[in-house]
Amino acid sequence: MPPTDTERRLCEATARGDRDGQVAAIAGEDLYLAAPQPGQDPLPVYDDPVAGGRCIPVLTRGMLPPWQPQQFFDRVSLAELAEDWPNDRWRLAVNPGTPCAAYLAASPAQRAGWQRARAQVGVRPGGLLVTHFGGPLHGPLAQGLACGAPLAVHHSVPWNELGTVFLDHAEDARTLHEQWSVTDHTGWQQRLDQLLGGQFVPAGTEAALRARLQGQAAGDDGREAGGQGQAQPGDATAATPDLPALVTSYEERFRADGLLPPDGRVVSLRALDLAHAVALVRWGLGARLCAPQQAEQAVAQVGARARETYGSWQEFAAGYTLGRVLAFDNGWLGPRYAEALHLHRVLSQDPASPWQGLPFA
Repeated sequence: MPPTDTERRLCEATARGDRDGQVAAIAGEDLYLAAPQPGQDPLPVYDDPVAGGRCIPVLTRGMLPPWQPQQFFDRVSLAELAEDWPNDRWRLAVNPGTPCAAYLAASPAQRAGWQRARAQVGVRPGGLLVTHFGGPLHGPLAQGLACGAPLAVHHSVPWNELGTVFLDHAEDARTLHEQWSVTDHTGWQQRLDQLLGGQFVPAGTEAALRARLQGQAAGDDGREAGGQGQAQPGDATAATPDLPALVTSYEERFRADGLLPPDGRVVSLRALDLAHAVALVRWGLGARLCAPQQAEQAVAQVGARARETYGSWQEFAAGYTLGRVLAFDNGWLGPRYAEALHLHRVLSQDPASPWQGLPFA
C-alpha cells in the first residue's frame, strides 16, 4: 500500500506510463534531497541501472527512511530543482529502488514543464489532513499523536508520523530556537515538561474554567440527590466563576458555528499545550534533540494527560480551539479564527480524521 496519497498518485501514473501524470503527482509536493555529509559532494548523484544513466535522487514524504541520528534531508520543490538543474543529460529519480519509483528526463524543455506544472498547482497549502498508512493507526501512540493533529493539519503533514522530519531538519531546529528558545536536549526536555504540566495556558482563565466545571458537577449531584435544582447560599453552585468576557463570547460563537453543542462549554485550555507537546516532540526528532524511544514515551504521556482532563475528542477539540483563539485571535473573529474553525471542521468532520476513527479513551 502506498504510504500516502502522493505515492498512490505517483504509482498510478507510473502504471499507466503517464509521464505528465508523474510530474503532476509531485508538482505541488515537498520533495526531500539527502543532505551531504562532511566531505561529500553537495548533490548525491549516482548511476542508476534502471534509468540507464546518471540521476539525482529525491524522496516523497511518505518514502523517507526511518529516523537516523546523522541522516538529514532538505526540502525542495520540483520548480527549485528545475531552476538549478546541473546537467541536461541527468534524470530525476523519484523514490528510486522502491515500488513508488519514477524516473524523469530533465532536458530544458522538460524542466520548463516541471515549472509550468508547479505554477498550475501552486505551493502546497496548509490545512490538509494527511495520514501515513505505515504509521501508528491504533493504540496509545496513535491516540497521543492524534492530540497533535491540529498542528499536523495546519502544516499539511501526516498526523500519525514520528520520523525523520516534521518539515525538515533545518526548519525544525529553527522553529525550536525561534519559537521555544530550545537549542539542546535539556532545553527541549524542560519545555516538554512545562507543556505536559499545562504551564503555557492562562492560569486565571484555566482556574475559572475548572471552577465552573466543578460547580456544574456539584449542581448536577445536588439535583440528583434532592431533586430541587436550586442552589442554596454556601453551595458550590452558588459561586459564579470569574470567567473573562472574551471566553464566554467565544463560547457563544462556538455554539453558533457548531464547535460546541447548544448547551456545551469548554472544559479546559490544556489541549493547546498538549497539542504543542506533540509538535515539540516531532520538532525535537527532526532537530535530533531526542530519539524515537523517548519521543514515543512522551507522545503516549500526552495521550494519558489528555484523558485526565477531557472525556472525548469533542471536549479536547473545543479546548484546543479556545486556547488557540485566545492566544492569537484576541476577539477579532478574523483570519486566525477562520483558520482555527477550518482545522476544527477538518478534524471533527472528515471520516479519515483520527478524531472520528480513534476512541478517545
